[in-house]
Amino acid sequence: MLLAGGCTDKDAVQQPGAATEGVTTQAAVSAQETGEHPEITGLVWQEREQMQYAEGFTIDCYEGGYRLLTVCDGKQVLTVPEGEEIPQGLAENVIVLQQPVDQLYMLASASMDMFVAMDALDRIAYCGTQAEGWYIPEAKEAVENGSIKYAGKYSAPDYEMLLENGCRLAIENTMITHKPEVVDKLEELGIPVLIDYASYESHPMGRMEWIRFYGALCGCEDQAKEAFDQQVADAGNFENTGKTVAFFSISSNGVAVVRRSDDYVAEMIRLAGGEYILADMFGENHLSTENMQLEEFYAQAKDADYIVYNGTTSGEIHSMQELLEKSDLLQNFRAVKEGHAYAVSKNFYQSTMSLGTVIGDLHNMLTDAPEEELVFLEKLE
Repeated sequence: MLLAGGCTDKDAVQQPGAATEGVTTQAAVSAQETGEHPEITGLVWQEREQMQYAEGFTIDCYEGGYRLLTVCDGKQVLTVPEGEEIPQGLAENVIVLQQPVDQLYMLASASMDMFVAMDALDRIAYCGTQAEGWYIPEAKEAVENGSIKYAGKYSAPDYEMLLENGCRLAIENTMITHKPEVVDKLEELGIPVLIDYASYESHPMGRMEWIRFYGALCGCEDQAKEAFDQQVADAGNFENTGKTVAFFSISSNGVAVVRRSDDYVAEMIRLAGGEYILADMFGENHLSTENMQLEEFYAQAKDADYIVYNGTTSGEIHSMQELLEKSDLLQNFRAVKEGHAYAVSKNFYQSTMSLGTVIGDLHNMLTDAPEEELVFLEKLE
């Protein structure tokens, strides 16, 4: 059976155990490029669903409701409609899941919001984040009431719990590439592992479009597409305002943590009608951020029209005083002097299916809309 899907060099992926930087793999063959499609004995291929933005996966549809999902590291999942036969002769690395797909172990916390958005939270039985670590109300409540059980973080799963209750699939984030022994152990126990590469999508809509992957996985395709289309609509179509924006945080050791200019946050600023002021901040790895000495950050970003402090990593702030306590240099920033300093809330990272709303927030910031129109941004007074 052919592998479908593929990773561009920019979005190349790491296999478990690989080095953290400079790794390029092309594990999957792109059927879109070759004109071929994955052949499965006994099934009739219908079409490949077209993605608008996402590049990290493909969905091939077969008659009878079968779906073949391929991630850009070459891992494949075949979903089999309830009551239908499992095809013969599948490759050993193909994960086969009979619908309804449930008893999932969710460790890619940024994807939990997708299950909420398509009303499929009940498909998740376990997670790798305790209740106090969730900023998604539905996920927090589910862990608190036990409908989703905390089964250990990605590096230390509770294997006994997962085996006892019949976990069907572990959905990991890319951090698991640093713990290949965990992948090996899970698979040895009969629990297949799938890595979510949504974080490798440089376009914010590409990140959100991974909901269509999970919609196909769970048989919730219509709900997934509706949720995705709504966020595309919420993102709007904004003209360039000519305003510049710096998006950053300051770490505990006193360095500025900034987004790369090819990162999805920088792209959201552009989509909102702004210009990311660190336009030449490119990296040579898959990290979304880069560290800068504060003096260098000041030199490059002091004249930004707006600054946005990222509270998701270094703790929320809610006032100008809290911002200025981070560094004396900040008081000399143009945006601080003109009252154009904002902070993003902690739930930003987990609210994956609200990136269209965040883009709208950024546009409202750039056009000085009333503060009550902001959802994820807070103006610092």
